[in-house]
Amino acid sequence: MASVHESLYFNPMMTNGVVHANVFGIKDWVTPYKIAVLVLLNEMGRTGEGAVSLMERRRLNQLLLPLLQGPDITLSKLYKLIEESCPQLANSVQIRIKLMAEGELKDMEQFFDDLSDSFSGTEPEVHKTSVVGLFLRHMILAYSKLSFSQVFKLYTALQQYFQNGEKKTVEDADMELASREESERKMEKEELDVSIREEEVSCSGPLSQKQAEFFLSQQASLLKNDETKALTPASLQKELNNLLKFNPDFAEAHYLSYLNNLRVQDVFSSTHSLLHYFDRLILTGAESKSNGEEGYGRSLRYAALNLAALHCRFGHYQQAELALQEAIRIAQESNDHVCLQHCLSWLYVLGQKRSDSYVLLEHSVKKAVHFGLPYLASLGIQSLVQQRAFAGKTANKLMDALKDSDLLHWKHSLSELIDISIAQKTAIWRLYGRSTMALQQAQLLLSMNSLESVNAGVQQNNTESFAVALCHLAELHAEQGCFAAASEVLKHLKERFPPNSQHAQLWMLCDQKIQFDRAMNDGKYHLADSIVTGITALNSIEGVYRKAIVLQAQNQTSEAHKLLQKLLIHCQKIRNTEMVISVLLSVAELYWRSSSPTIALPVLLQALALSKEYRLQHLASETVLNLAFAQNVKTMREGTVFSLLYPVVPNRIHTYSSLESQNRP
Repeated sequence: MASVHESLYFNPMMTNGVVHANVFGIKDWVTPYKIAVLVLLNEMGRTGEGAVSLMERRRLNQLLLPLLQGPDITLSKLYKLIEESCPQLANSVQIRIKLMAEGELKDMEQFFDDLSDSFSGTEPEVHKTSVVGLFLRHMILAYSKLSFSQVFKLYTALQQYFQNGEKKTVEDADMELASREESERKMEKEELDVSIREEEVSCSGPLSQKQAEFFLSQQASLLKNDETKALTPASLQKELNNLLKFNPDFAEAHYLSYLNNLRVQDVFSSTHSLLHYFDRLILTGAESKSNGEEGYGRSLRYAALNLAALHCRFGHYQQAELALQEAIRIAQESNDHVCLQHCLSWLYVLGQKRSDSYVLLEHSVKKAVHFGLPYLASLGIQSLVQQRAFAGKTANKLMDALKDSDLLHWKHSLSELIDISIAQKTAIWRLYGRSTMALQQAQLLLSMNSLESVNAGVQQNNTESFAVALCHLAELHAEQGCFAAASEVLKHLKERFPPNSQHAQLWMLCDQKIQFDRAMNDGKYHLADSIVTGITALNSIEGVYRKAIVLQAQNQTSEAHKLLQKLLIHCQKIRNTEMVISVLLSVAELYWRSSSPTIALPVLLQALALSKEYRLQHLASETVLNLAFAQNVKTMREGTVFSLLYPVVPNRIHTYSSLESQNRP
């Protein structure tokens, strides 16, 4: 995939070492690798049906598509792939390429002349409109357009390609022989793999249009469904820079660069790539060709909309609102109802903390249904259900709404939203304190097969919904004291979502919270205090609350009380009811630990009222237990049988669930 010295690979769009801007004006050009693939196709046509078994021919047919669409690879790697499918054919291909490379220029000329015979006859070996037929015709046409000097450069590159392949084959054989004599076979295999990858990089030339489009679509799909199988951020950016070096106006490469920079939370580079994408989209005229005069304005309004979404993702809400206003203005001038509907959804996201935001959301859902936008309509319903859950609506009404949303998902095959809906149900049941139902929904999601398989044999996508479900599963086990089972779930999470992936923060926070709970239960307050720093970095509200718990356990009552009071005011302001109740319980515990159970009773009654109003059964049950204990302490202090020894009550440590935000348009 990386660039190569121009003397090795002939590029028909290159003049005096300078690449023309429109490098994809010709869809394909001839390279030594493609000559090797043409030899393979020719040998497959010449080999009779009896010489190759049915299973070998099937494996060869499966191998052809990635060879035709993928980037150029080394000759030794190509030999190895063919040998795995059909050893007999691999030997024939090797001999044929050797004769051509060690022969004369006329041998390559004769080979291309013979290729056209594949289409002759009443029953040709290859149909002209098939995938293989189109590839052969493109290669024959590209070769026929070459001048003599260009043909000579191509033949020289073929000889160099063959020599490098032969040299690598000998080195691989020597290393394999040496590895058998050494004890550390695994180490030798890793070194061999690294050297193969390095040579692949050094031998891969500039991509054709089809190869570039295949690479971009493949990486974009992997970033969406299974980030672990995509290239690392640094490697992918290196390949994209190489691609843009040969064609700076390739808009899709700029957009993939934007997605890649989002993975590492690079706001500057992601903004730069996004703006370049829309600039190139306008310059190349792609939008104007498909949409007439409207194409230019369409690119501008969707550029502003995407810029608003980008700023919102990074928490730059003022910049996001300005960009959104610009998108709305341009969309209204063009009477683009679809763009306006997307803007309406993002308006809700920016203003969801307001009390009247549900009105905007309901209007958004109705408009999305009216304009036939099932994806936006479903996201609106999901957001509406989430908002109603925080408002304390009954679970049966919420589940009925999600049922209607699920019907929409299955009708339009919206597999991503099916996963989000199940993750939403898991979070709702946890919020309401129904651990059994939450566990059931999490297991349902994890056992489902995705409708969009990443590749053959992979039916489960590593999306945000799966990360949320696994985090809930780990917290449910930790709440029941099964820390070993929770550790196994977290281990699986770390393997599935590496630390550099975009969803890694979910399991990082979950892991920190479980470690904190375990340290507090073991009485290791200094260890718990060190964990608070990590929690604060991921969730400031949760970190402040845990810091107050540690101070309370260390008998620093006044500091803990000040911290809890500040947190209570902040949570009431942002309407985080679940955390408000938790803070009230901690404040009440401070009071009865300070021999003031009478003052604790009103605080506990307030927490109980909020728990019942918002139907938080787990917190309501805990509040009742604290209320009974405070009443018991008050009664015993008023009686004469009260012991001077103050009963030691274990620290109340909880793992609080929080609904994950799944309402991004």
